[in-house]
Amino acid sequence: MEVFKRVLRVAALLALGNSLILFGRVWPLPFPWGLLCIAGLLVFFICFNIRPRKGDPSLSLRLRSMLGGYELLLCAVWVLLLETAGLIWAGLTGRMDFPNIAVCLLLFLPMAAILLLNGFFRVLVTCGRLRLVWRLALLFLWWVPLVNLIVLGKALSLARAEYRFALARQHLETLHAENQDCATRYPLVLVHGIFFRDWQYINYWGRIPQALQKCGATVYYGSQQSSAPVARSAGELKARVEAVLAETGAEKVNLIAHSKGGLDSRYAISRLGLGPRVASLTTINTPHRGCIFAQHLLETLPRWLIGWMEKRYNGLFHALGDAQPDFLGGVNDLTHDACLGFNESVPDVEGVLYQSVTSTMKSPRSAAFPLDFTWRLVNKYDKEANDGLVAESSARWGNYLRTLTVPGRRGISHGDVIDLMREDIEGFDVREFYTELVKDLKEKGL
Repeated sequence: MEVFKRVLRVAALLALGNSLILFGRVWPLPFPWGLLCIAGLLVFFICFNIRPRKGDPSLSLRLRSMLGGYELLLCAVWVLLLETAGLIWAGLTGRMDFPNIAVCLLLFLPMAAILLLNGFFRVLVTCGRLRLVWRLALLFLWWVPLVNLIVLGKALSLARAEYRFALARQHLETLHAENQDCATRYPLVLVHGIFFRDWQYINYWGRIPQALQKCGATVYYGSQQSSAPVARSAGELKARVEAVLAETGAEKVNLIAHSKGGLDSRYAISRLGLGPRVASLTTINTPHRGCIFAQHLLETLPRWLIGWMEKRYNGLFHALGDAQPDFLGGVNDLTHDACLGFNESVPDVEGVLYQSVTSTMKSPRSAAFPLDFTWRLVNKYDKEANDGLVAESSARWGNYLRTLTVPGRRGISHGDVIDLMREDIEGFDVREFYTELVKDLKEKGL
């Protein structure tokens, strides 16, 4: 149906672009019928530019605007190709002379320019999958023949994929919400990793908490400081869990922890007596066996440089609200040797479900700086697949669930698994991954 509508739109646009010839020479109409036809086509043209395509009303205005830009650009490309081919054919066969061709172009070129500009800026502004390099290419290479078609084709492909992904996402969330698939027996506590805070300014977990809440989950945050030794972070986490239990009246919580947050959680469960209040701990890319590259850097970098980094970091996060930010204390607890000692002194607690998930990048191009740089370091010193910070084997603990990856050359980075960049990755729906993870906890009676 949509293809049929597009054919009608293209036909109407071609008719408008050639209306001076069409209703004056090819299909002459008596006054005022010719003018009325042109006026009708102009009204269609204005309406088409305002609302190119309806789109699913349940989706956001941004996505519907992007779909409209996609439709404008696609129709503009078809109109340009057909018009160009038609004028060349008419000129070569002698069916139209130069004055008539000039008359056609007089109306057609402004019309095509309006369509292209309208669609161009809609897609440029609203398409989330359009990376910076493609935005710059659209802005600066639109005038280069053939190159502009390649760039435009890429933009159309990304916009179409984003819209279809959003439709599928909407359908899944509706089904999960109807079934309350994430309504677990115990509330969820999401525990962040090092160098971030999970409750202030920017949500560490991206779109994940909202997706879980739509499906019935009760979600809280660990709220530890951004960087501190594991023992101190674990104490903060314990206090937070106790506050959640007091607020909800629940007997236990389910912890889902990313990166260093997994170590904080294990310490709180095992060493601080939180075990009886925790039903499950799911760690996501946690360096249970430490980071060899981090230990190497601490041993080889100049002390003045490490001190300078520590001072700058602690000053920044103290201004952001951390009472006692400790850059070096947090990093030291992530080294290989520190984690080996940690594992000996922090045993798993019986009655708590321990499970883990890992992910891997397939090349440094899978993520932006600094993960593209640190991927090389982990690859060199840990000598195995990694997510840009944590080696795959280091992230396995308890019941190992799976290693997340995608077809092709991209992979899933340390930031991708928490939706840090709010990016929809082809072959990996991060919100659906967490929804299924929590759904499984519900099915286990947790």
